Amino acid sequence: MPVTTCVFDAYGTLFDVAAAARVAAEQPGQEELARVWPKLAADWRTKQLQYTWLRAVTGDHVSFWEVTKDGLDWAMEASGLDDPVLRETLLALYWELPAYKEVPAMLATLKAEGFLTAILSNGSPDMLAGAVDFAGVELWLDAVLSVEDVQVFKPARRVYDMVHNRFGTQPEQVLFVSSNGWDAAAASAYGFQTAWVNRAGEPMDRLPAKPQHILPDLTTIPELAKSL
Repeated sequence: MPVTTCVFDAYGTLFDVAAAARVAAEQPGQEELARVWPKLAADWRTKQLQYTWLRAVTGDHVSFWEVTKDGLDWAMEASGLDDPVLRETLLALYWELPAYKEVPAMLATLKAEGFLTAILSNGSPDMLAGAVDFAGVELWLDAVLSVEDVQVFKPARRVYDMVHNRFGTQPEQVLFVSSNGWDAAAASAYGFQTAWVNRAGEPMDRLPAKPQHILPDLTTIPELAKSL
């Protein structure tokens, strides 16, 4: 079956999660943050993801906003930053993450080619609505799917079930795109066609399944979708 539906992870795939720390570090009076912001951004993202996995295993679900705040608190402590005002600044900026530069044109091309498009994300509905609105990409999305509807984080299989429940597709009709290698691998195991957007040139995760396609960015997604 040809691909009919292109589904994207949100954070780190469509939206630049490092931007909050980078933008805050450029503000006046943030010299201390400017020295450590790459570490802060990396730690924040790592702990955010780790907390989703641990909560999925234990069944202690909370919203993605809660794990985002918890991850930031850990990252700030690890960088020796004890500044409540900075914490609030970083959290506010997380609601204004820019899309990667190729995203608008890529989504517009998919829609022009007749594909259905969606986000499937750990993000809570309000966070995703804010990100989509800030990036100005709502025109090119048919659905924004949040794990809050199933109360468990990726890579639980019932998260990927949401695509069929929304669109009625078979797994092989879906091209699933993520910047997280583990997410793309889990989607491959589920039966989706998959693309891993490996912007950082990281090694492949050692998991039972692997992404079928590895790309440096999202530019060629429309061509890939048409070829499958």
